[in-house]
Amino acid sequence: MGIMEDNKELIEAEAKQQGQAEIWQYMFNFVDSMALRSAVELRIADTIHSHGRPITLSQIASGVGSSSSSPSPDMITCLSRIMRLLVCKKIFTASRPVDGEETLYGLTHSSTWLLRDGDTTLAPWILLLMDPIALAPWQYLSSCVKDGGFAFEKAHGCDIWKYASTDKELNKLLNDGMESKGRIAMKALVSAYKDGFGCVGSVVDVGGGTGEGVAEIVKAHPWITGINFDFPHVVATAPSYAGVSHVGGNMFEAIPKADVVFMKVRSLSTGFPYKRPNNLSVSFFLNIVIKILI
Repeated sequence: MGIMEDNKELIEAEAKQQGQAEIWQYMFNFVDSMALRSAVELRIADTIHSHGRPITLSQIASGVGSSSSSPSPDMITCLSRIMRLLVCKKIFTASRPVDGEETLYGLTHSSTWLLRDGDTTLAPWILLLMDPIALAPWQYLSSCVKDGGFAFEKAHGCDIWKYASTDKELNKLLNDGMESKGRIAMKALVSAYKDGFGCVGSVVDVGGGTGEGVAEIVKAHPWITGINFDFPHVVATAPSYAGVSHVGGNMFEAIPKADVVFMKVRSLSTGFPYKRPNNLSVSFFLNIVIKILI
């Protein structure tokens, strides 16, 4: 009986220690996010990709845009710490050549999503979510629970759309971030819904941002006339797309007429276009992020 009690106490003590370790991990999870943001800002993935093969730390440092002719020791030290963490998180690979030369760092399937000029990239979305303006509302999460209201408004005194209308940098971050996320979803939608637009002559994308979403539909179905509808300050920065016109306005006042009104709706019931077992948790996380920002 005594041995069983001792084992029970040992198991309980180990479980408590594990719980402590997990809390410490949660406290420092922000470090992972900041390292990821640094990788995007420094274009580390792009630098490795431009070489077409794994490269050394010195080569990465030379490609991050330092003003000095050669990387400083401090720069190399800081960069090595960031890379060590991101290798541990399997964002990049690290391999030691058999001849004992410098460690070589390469891309993984994860880091290809950090390529700034990639056709499908999450780099702009990372820069948006990790921007100080977007991070500030998270400080008001408990306040929203106790007092109600909206986190972004508590942090900045207005909603994100009004803030973006007066801040060109945030407006660009927001548009680029939404565009990158939307591009991934739209490519999946257009591919899976090939026959759904056969009898459609016109489509209006409500809240279409800079218009890339409806442009993907028009590109796949050239007979369709596309209308990108969003706030005036959003469409003012939208590029031109063949077959797409940009219209500024407020969806709560009026929506341009078209055969189909296209709106992207958040849902906890599906992780589309994700096809992984944890799609519900991914969708739930995105839902919480968007609610905090908006």
